[in-house]
Amino acid sequence: MMSLKNIYRHSLSLLTDLYQVTMAYGYWKNRSADRESTFHLFFRKNPFEGGYAVATGLETAIEFLETFEFSEDDVGYLKSLEGNDGEPIFESDFLRYLAEMKLSVDIDAVREGTVVFPHEPILRVRGPLIQAQLLETALLNIINFQTLIATKSARICRAAVGQDVLEFGLRRAQGIDGALSASRAAYIGGAAATSNVLAGKLFGIPVKGTHAHSWVMSFDDEMAAFESYADAMPNNCVFLVDTFDTLDGVKKAIEVGKRLRQRGNEMVGVRLDSGDLAFLSIEARKLLDDAGFPDALIIASNDLDEHLIESLRHQGAKIAVWGVGTKLATAFDQPALGGVYKLGALKDDSGNWVPKVKLSEQLIKVSTPGVLQVRRYFDEEVARADMVYNELSSLPDTCVIVDPHDPSRRREHGPDCEFEDLLKPILRSGKLVAEKTMLAEIRERAQQQVSSFHESILRLDNPHNYPVGLEQQLHQVKYEMVHRLRRQ
Repeated sequence: MMSLKNIYRHSLSLLTDLYQVTMAYGYWKNRSADRESTFHLFFRKNPFEGGYAVATGLETAIEFLETFEFSEDDVGYLKSLEGNDGEPIFESDFLRYLAEMKLSVDIDAVREGTVVFPHEPILRVRGPLIQAQLLETALLNIINFQTLIATKSARICRAAVGQDVLEFGLRRAQGIDGALSASRAAYIGGAAATSNVLAGKLFGIPVKGTHAHSWVMSFDDEMAAFESYADAMPNNCVFLVDTFDTLDGVKKAIEVGKRLRQRGNEMVGVRLDSGDLAFLSIEARKLLDDAGFPDALIIASNDLDEHLIESLRHQGAKIAVWGVGTKLATAFDQPALGGVYKLGALKDDSGNWVPKVKLSEQLIKVSTPGVLQVRRYFDEEVARADMVYNELSSLPDTCVIVDPHDPSRRREHGPDCEFEDLLKPILRSGKLVAEKTMLAEIRERAQQQVSSFHESILRLDNPHNYPVGLEQQLHQVKYEMVHRLRRQ
């Protein structure tokens, strides 16, 4: 499988907002560029009004980090940027610094495919302030979008209850990279295949597809179109039957299917792309079964999402495969995850970590200080609660988790409780220390992760809030910092 440098170019260091570079210049000018810092990437609200998200994009982020450098061409472009006085924004010595800079950060992250929740770090960057700052935009770009699409895919696949979901969103996706990233993330979330042939080549995702209405319309009649398609592709025949009259189209597909069978091939199925999908699928199933095609699949498309799929299933639709395009690949009902990247701590001149907090008039936007880790507690392999804690503090034998939105709500977990710390080492001093994971393994992990949570967390509407809170000491530190800063 190919990497980012094969798709685009060797380095994507300029995939950033200008203010990241201007801040980097400021750090360099005031001699704080090498000051050690810790940043955390997290999101504030579950997408799609759901109960969870599926962390995705880490392997893509690793490829970005492995090739991170400012090339001669990058530096040349930055040199051309001018301020409002017509003079260069950046000094040549700073640009030389960028050209010679080697990534030396430590990065810890949750494994790709892990189920995650608001306000807990899913990636942590620790290292020189200038480097951590320059990584912000690209990391958010990669992880925000892929996490969003993987979560949407997981929701759709749960609505399909074990039936195959095909990702058909290429033509409506947000550009070339949006389409490729969506195909990758949708597969991790549970989609069985994609229509995107380039994604199939680059990532090893199975590719599936039928034919379009234009194929049928290019012939004088529907029967001739189906017969010609069967002649061209006898071992992959799925007939799109709704160009003119859907049930009449099914009958024609059956006739061609019989001729295929006589030649030693079997019709795969029919696709419905419009109309009352519940009624049409039920009637199509009767026609196929009565004609001796009980194994022929009925595939449905037409602006499907998890809610419509769930509704069709409750109506008794006889659909075996769901082709989901626009509303999956574009995350139609929520176009962005809203993940953020916030400074948690800085080292002072004595080498001591100084916690940092961002205040806001909105409680949801107040960040958590420290060098943070996430601990997930289990009861008989079912996830029960997540605790965000400061790695620099020693934990008591019995940990108390405080709900940050209601400090009166607390949970205790003793030393005998089963747990896992979710942030795992990925980079140390800029070098990869984690083993790369194949896409199929990530997909399997995502499915296992989702199944490890209670159904109340996973339901589509009005899900239960999974308990995520701060370790008691961290909660106290945060409260005291916020109180002190508000009094200034």
